[in-house]
Amino acid sequence: MIEKKLAIQKTVRFFQIGQIEKARHLLIVLHGYGQLPSYFGKRFEKIMDDFLVVIPEGMHRFYINGSSGRVGSSWMTKEAREDDIEDNLNYLEQLTNAYLKNKSYEKIMLLGFSQGGATAARFYYSNRVRINHLILWASVFPPDLEINHEIIPASTENYFFLGTEDPYFSEIQQKNIVNHYNNMNYKSIQYTGNHSINIDELNKLLKNLI
Repeated sequence: MIEKKLAIQKTVRFFQIGQIEKARHLLIVLHGYGQLPSYFGKRFEKIMDDFLVVIPEGMHRFYINGSSGRVGSSWMTKEAREDDIEDNLNYLEQLTNAYLKNKSYEKIMLLGFSQGGATAARFYYSNRVRINHLILWASVFPPDLEINHEIIPASTENYFFLGTEDPYFSEIQQKNIVNHYNNMNYKSIQYTGNHSINIDELNKLLKNLI
């Protein structure tokens, strides 16, 4: 049996919060594994008014439990991962450029939560679109960027957030991952919270960046 490949056109969904005409800055947010942006994005309705928030959906939908019920989406799995990585990069490039076609923004920021953080990092370091700040939230840095030596030391304008009560990171793991990001010149911010976006902490950072 021979594996073959065919590139096709696919319809993707994304959600927008804010008014293009009034926004000074663009914030692109990538959700975590098994989430839907229609729900995940609701917390971003409390983002500062200066921002237009765009929340793309991962291209792979699936049933969370069994073969019916709640649906989630994912950015990729271990299967055919290189193809999915390239598809994600093309997807995010086209989406971002669509928003930049008729409007310029003072700053463009990219936030990746959990699984979405790896995809966000790959897009940021691909240099396909100029992004001013990368914010990774409760996310393990994608090892393929380091293994392939594609990553250069990040500027101090990039950030890593992690809740002190995040169940996916033990106390030792929290210490190790914070050190890892610090060594890449990210500014690490820990706060009291679990595995979720803390909008108050995010707004505090955004206010300081604009």
